[in-house]
Amino acid sequence: MRVMLVDDDPARRAAIEASLRSLEHEVVGAITSAADLSAAVRRHQPDVILIDVDSPSRDTLESLGQVTRDRPRPIVLFAHTGAPDTIKKALQAGVTSYVVDGLNASRLKPILDVAIARFEEFQALRNELEETKSKLADRRDIEKAKGLLMKRRNLDENSAYELLRRMAMDRNLKLGEAARALIAAAELL
Repeated sequence: MRVMLVDDDPARRAAIEASLRSLEHEVVGAITSAADLSAAVRRHQPDVILIDVDSPSRDTLESLGQVTRDRPRPIVLFAHTGAPDTIKKALQAGVTSYVVDGLNASRLKPILDVAIARFEEFQALRNELEETKSKLADRRDIEKAKGLLMKRRNLDENSAYELLRRMAMDRNLKLGEAARALIAAAELL
């Protein structure tokens, strides 16, 4: 697994790198919290981001939010403070696991495993939500397009649906796309 490490303490960063290598993980980048996190993620393409800080700064949390939005991946944050507000902001920024009291090498593997599993579960839920939203939008647009056809061509609901379906097939479009095209054309007229 390719891991990018974010830590301001060089000695602590070296110890974490050694622990990760002993677990047969590749450390593809080691940066400080002041570095441009988004650029580092783009450059190193890690599978997991591991951050070890005393307390995550506002800038660090904003950078994590940007990474989560642009290039989602598991993020494990080890901190020495466990203020509920900070934990909440970290989770909102996309942190998969927030571990208080710093990093312990013996706990590193199970924490990484849990973070990856949670991330994959969350991504699956996010994908399912997007798919459901898309299906609902298609349904809404199909109903609206059927209504337009029923009104303009004086058709019943089944006939309007069949006409819309034929239009989609003739143009090699999905039904929702054909409905949106019909709605757009009707709005122009």
